[in-house]
Amino acid sequence: MGDAFIRHIELLGYEKRFFPSQHYVYMFLVKWNDLSEKVIYRRFTEIYEFHKALKEMFPIESGDINIENRIIPHLPAPKWFDGQRSTENRQGTLAEYCYALVNLPHKISRCLHVVNFFKVRHDDMNPVTDSQIKKPEVFLLPKDSKKNPTDITGPIVLQTYRAIADYEKSSTSEMALKAGDMVDVVEKSENGWWFCQLKNKRGWVPAAYLEPMDGPDESEEQEPNYAGEVYTVQKSYTAVEEDELTLKEGDTIEVIHKLLDGWWVIRKDETTGYYPSMYLQKAGEVNTFVKSELRNRSAPPRRSTIRNAKSIHKQSRKQISQETYRRNSKKYIQNQRNMRGNSQNKTNAFIEKNEPEDSKPKAQPAVPPRPSKDLILNRCTESTRRKIL
Repeated sequence: MGDAFIRHIELLGYEKRFFPSQHYVYMFLVKWNDLSEKVIYRRFTEIYEFHKALKEMFPIESGDINIENRIIPHLPAPKWFDGQRSTENRQGTLAEYCYALVNLPHKISRCLHVVNFFKVRHDDMNPVTDSQIKKPEVFLLPKDSKKNPTDITGPIVLQTYRAIADYEKSSTSEMALKAGDMVDVVEKSENGWWFCQLKNKRGWVPAAYLEPMDGPDESEEQEPNYAGEVYTVQKSYTAVEEDELTLKEGDTIEVIHKLLDGWWVIRKDETTGYYPSMYLQKAGEVNTFVKSELRNRSAPPRRSTIRNAKSIHKQSRKQISQETYRRNSKKYIQNQRNMRGNSQNKTNAFIEKNEPEDSKPKAQPAVPPRPSKDLILNRCTESTRRKIL
């Protein structure tokens, strides 16, 4: 029959799962050329990594060389925090993306990268679950919306941002900006470089030079997480500013605040500071070709280093001082230690309380003092007195 290829991909809906932690996966019905139909489950972050790798494989068709030649569909980057609302709202975009993907020229739609990504995995047949946690919640698309992707989605609306200062590009893949320029953000990368378009120009721009139109604070930016996420340093960096950290490749750290400009607040032991996110990798994740290539780029500038920045918003952007990070981080660590100490003390007290009486050592009688010679002569019998004479 020849090599396998995909005839059709249909988005069925999504699942809200609770193991190993709460997350969302999309359900796809994949129809193959042998007339078989398989249901698979994929996180959006997986789909986005697949999409970026596909663009790397076909630079002409992705518009990297000439934007007019682009035929690979757009796919917005993941939000920093993907909740149920963003998962639900993204379904239309995903349905349209899959429809366009399957209808691309065969060298793309039938390449191994596409075929392997949509193949059934072991986890699709036997998802990891825990009987102690409630079962996944399933959210299916309405039947009427599955007939045509255009029925459930409009065109992909790109977010518009404004440049707060002039930016001179340092490579051909970047785009120069003037203060006040209005750009559409095509792709947001967590490393702090965003792919933007301005009229007929496109290129990478540091996120630090951009501000949203509706307010100074970016709603996608998460609050600090002082529990921390474990990451590994993939590339050494020497601190330039006082509030940055110097680390070497292979160090293990904890990320406590992910910021949109690509400079994350991290914790090493009890010390906190800024570090380029593009040089970090989450513990346990596989190092991909795309991630390795990105690390060869220079770290984007920080917001605090931009001179002559002019915001259109009266209210200044929310900022947290490094001293606040350190204080709250130390407080969290100390609370964790106290909780562990209290738990250990309770355990020891419980063991002592339940220890059998027979197993406890019994108190020994005190040894009386030896009587003096005069006392023996006055009170003891004749035979005892003769022994000391």
